[in-house]
Amino acid sequence: MEQYIVKGGNPLVGEVEIGGAKNAALGILAASVMTSEPVTIENLPDVRDTAVLIQAMESIGTKVERIDRHTVRVNASSINSMTIDDGYIKKIRASYYMLGSLLGRFRSAQVALPGGCNIGSRPIDQHLKGFRALGAKVEVSRGMISAETEALVGNHIYMDVVTVGATINVMLAATLAVGKTIIENAAKEPHVVDVANFLNSMGANIKGAGTDVIRIKGVEKLHGTTYSIIPDQIEAGTFMFAAAITKGDVMIRNVIPKHLESISAKLIEIGCEIEEFDDCLRVVAARRLSNTQVKTLPYPGFPTDMQPQIATTLALSEGISIVTESIFENRFKYVGELLRMGANIKVEGNTAIIEGVEGFTGAMISAPDLRAGAALVLAALVADGFTTIDDIKYIERGYEDFPEKMRQLGANIEKVETDRDIQKFKLKVG
Repeated sequence: MEQYIVKGGNPLVGEVEIGGAKNAALGILAASVMTSEPVTIENLPDVRDTAVLIQAMESIGTKVERIDRHTVRVNASSINSMTIDDGYIKKIRASYYMLGSLLGRFRSAQVALPGGCNIGSRPIDQHLKGFRALGAKVEVSRGMISAETEALVGNHIYMDVVTVGATINVMLAATLAVGKTIIENAAKEPHVVDVANFLNSMGANIKGAGTDVIRIKGVEKLHGTTYSIIPDQIEAGTFMFAAAITKGDVMIRNVIPKHLESISAKLIEIGCEIEEFDDCLRVVAARRLSNTQVKTLPYPGFPTDMQPQIATTLALSEGISIVTESIFENRFKYVGELLRMGANIKVEGNTAIIEGVEGFTGAMISAPDLRAGAALVLAALVADGFTTIDDIKYIERGYEDFPEKMRQLGANIEKVETDRDIQKFKLKVG
């Protein structure tokens, strides 16, 4: 079984390069099948989620050519099926974007109900509501979502809750609908904007992405394009907290500082120094950090995907902090693992009350989901002694070369498979 083993104690120092945004990449890959012309996608992160979605696309006849590790050429001219097989889709949640893209182009789609991390209820009712508003007949039966129509027609759609997935999915379908679509109470996340920009580069007519009202004028067809994905704000944020928790000094390259403002603001508030440049950030933590309160909110608020990382950092900060999770109800499953390492955290409903401790001790722990797994690696980086982390498949869903990037900054971390590998690592680092 693959694990990470970590010996804590080293401050992270140096430079790290951030990859393409996983969440944008999934929407953009799905959107690439909406034209019969070739599409080239650059800055594609090489993570498990993108690999699974590419497999799913290939299973219906899409040709995906890897030009290099981070560039693919997609040719969807020979798609021969509107049904995405159950096996691929259960592995990732964003597979549902194939519903919007196939429905938009072919007026028909059948996709298995999605999987992904178990961080709480993530209903797809807003997706289905949006497709129905555009004129599709939608059914959920035997674990499959089926959508079909003779014609998609633009409509005025109000999202009952702010939802990134439904905003992107309805935007995909509406791009090739007849007439105008208005999506109100739309999600404003950077990856929503990136998918819209990608579609516009293919000939779509989408305005307002990044605000809460998106206006789409349907076009007859889309054409090929070459497009580079934005940097990943969550990977960048994770390395920002890695610098903070280890009392390090890290230059984080290939970022859009504007996307990181809510994260930077909290780090400054608890005692970090942050220098901003055009496409990079420097995070320095010279002393023990202080406490704060944080509540997760849709963008531009503090991201739910950064909640485990800030909570782990606050568990070593001075005083009492309160972290409130307003997006997903199962986001605190990692707390039990931190308690094994010596944290003092009490969870009441959707709130964690955190009393900072002086240090963590190494333990055998498991990653319960993607972002919590990354946060547990941060805890291991500062723990006294050795920590082994199981279920790293979750972490590899969304972080490319995670241990390698950490090692570049001076961390003692290795991916291992056997007890012998663990012994070798322990002998090597002492």
